[in-house]
Amino acid sequence: MESKFKLLLIAGARPNFIKIASLIEEIGKYNSIKLVLVHTGQHYDHEMSKIFFDELKIPLPDYNLKVGSKSNVLQTATMMRRLEPIILKEKPNLVVVIGDVNSTLSGALAAVKLHIPIAHIESGLRSFDKMMQEEINRRLTDHVSDILFVTEPSGIKNLLSEGILKKNIYYVGNTIIDTLIKQKKRIEKENFVKNLDLKEKEYCLLTFHRAEAIYNKKLLKEFIAIIEEVQKSIKVVWPVHPGTKKTIKNFFPSLKIEKMENLIVLPPVSYLKMLNLIMFASFVMTDSGGVQEESSFLNIPCLTLRKNTERPITEEVGTNTVVGIKKEKILYEIGNILKGNGKKKKKINYWDGKASKRIVKAILKKFGQL
Repeated sequence: MESKFKLLLIAGARPNFIKIASLIEEIGKYNSIKLVLVHTGQHYDHEMSKIFFDELKIPLPDYNLKVGSKSNVLQTATMMRRLEPIILKEKPNLVVVIGDVNSTLSGALAAVKLHIPIAHIESGLRSFDKMMQEEINRRLTDHVSDILFVTEPSGIKNLLSEGILKKNIYYVGNTIIDTLIKQKKRIEKENFVKNLDLKEKEYCLLTFHRAEAIYNKKLLKEFIAIIEEVQKSIKVVWPVHPGTKKTIKNFFPSLKIEKMENLIVLPPVSYLKMLNLIMFASFVMTDSGGVQEESSFLNIPCLTLRKNTERPITEEVGTNTVVGIKKEKILYEIGNILKGNGKKKKKINYWDGKASKRIVKAILKKFGQL
């Protein structure tokens, strides 16, 4: 009996789960592939982990490393240490990592040290800001990977400029959009916005969680002042990341953000609820890469609360505008949106729901399985 092609897929955070859902479904169509799924446990909170598996019908992982919350260095090192025996036991033909979180880099480093080929999904994205942990993760992962799957043209340009061989780069599209397209009807039917007693286009959605802003007291203070100003013009819905909530309390113990009249503070929400909030919002304010992509695809104006984006296609042909933490710029753009002059998307090549199909075919072809 011919042995199956063994693919070990590593994931561990909310963005990973969304991106692997469609990929796992596609892999399941091939009897020739044996999938081994490893959950690092990087996001350990139920709302940020298990519920995504349930909603998106992701199979239970074969291994759960249960790493939990740690410093970036300790978390990465712990994952590598716990991945090594699994990789040695499973002897996969290929290790697949996705995105730019600590789980991504840990999986890639563990695999390359054990001489296992690596495929990186979402390669080539660059913010050119090394203060972002994600930038460090994605750069290092790309340079130890053998197959680099790219979501947008900037990824190809960046990889080539860094000396990556063209033959190893594949422009396949975006698996986060695959999942969105597949779940679109469920998202539309989700009653979360209605249950919050909100009306379509009469609120904005806010997400804010990146460490470089949260743990900077000056930036966080400016950010809160901006929210206070924005909520005077429109309701603001903010699912607050646990880390953000804790930091606000530590930095500003007397501040009660819930007292802002037009601010609705929520705990972390599930995938379907979050996309339901995006879909019916007037606009989105975010520092999340995935939300930039999702809002662009759904044609919802997006204001990115950072000084850069590693996803320039969302600005070039999507609905995204990078505004930083600058009150005047943000209020100016919000004014345009509320007047009906927000950005409208154009067609984004390969964001068509078929990225996972292209990825699996490319892998099988590369390894002589097709």
